[in-house]
Amino acid sequence: MTSQASYPWSTKRLSAALGAEVTGIQLNAADAGDIQQVQALLLEHQVLFFPGQNLSVDEHVTLGRHFGKLENHPNLGKDEQTPACIFRLTASKGGIADEWHTDITFQTQPAKMSVLNMLQCPPVGGDTMWTNLYLAYEALSEPMQTLCRSLSALHDAHPHNHPEQTAIHPVVRVHPETGLPVLYVNEHFTRRIVEMSATESDMLLNYLTRFVASPRFTLRYQWQPGTICMWDNRCTQHFVLNDFEGERVIERVTIMGDVVEPFEPPTLTPFARDGALSATSRHDRQLYFHLHPTPT
Repeated sequence: MTSQASYPWSTKRLSAALGAEVTGIQLNAADAGDIQQVQALLLEHQVLFFPGQNLSVDEHVTLGRHFGKLENHPNLGKDEQTPACIFRLTASKGGIADEWHTDITFQTQPAKMSVLNMLQCPPVGGDTMWTNLYLAYEALSEPMQTLCRSLSALHDAHPHNHPEQTAIHPVVRVHPETGLPVLYVNEHFTRRIVEMSATESDMLLNYLTRFVASPRFTLRYQWQPGTICMWDNRCTQHFVLNDFEGERVIERVTIMGDVVEPFEPPTLTPFARDGALSATSRHDRQLYFHLHPTPT
């Protein structure tokens, strides 16, 4: 097969911060050369949109496998009529992700990237926003950057009713392919700064999670049915606007991630409250039990 990369692709930048729309490629016929070019575009733009693709379930799964091993979502339900690696979300049944988040950061190895197929959407509303976590880190003052590089954060799956699923990641991770620093906390899954007291952590996390949502870091995309979207889960967050009526149906495959490495080696130790755990230390209990798991 002759690579489509030899033909003119059109790439349209969608915002100053991130995101591009790509036309002139048929993803159901993509070969290794095409996938390599798509990967390069994804590293450049962080989020890519391919309108008018209208992929079948099998074509969607095949496309996702070009980028790595697919994983099942650890907590959310599956449609029995679709493959296990397809996560299907129908808005009328709930589950709109209307908080800023990076997917499944409560796992030791969060998702690397996602490939979404927009099957059905309302004519108005239901847009998705993304934010560029490279830019968010760059925009912090130098003292704040220095502080954040020395810290780690506890993430959990409480939004999925599984607060026992926890992981600790650096507040500033390194992107394994670009080598750039990424601000890696989100309002949906990040619970606390490990090296700070609960009240100190609340102040810093409240600031950082609001900061990443600044309009200057973001893109807002209006969907059309048949659009395929890919995003790099290691350097972005996303947010669905829950402002619509009617059905909004997506299918998504998720490519397994890698271990989250800090941009700089950690130098601080976790916060430890003196004395026994009590009602006054309820915000420290989750951290304590993550660091001191009960033997099984």
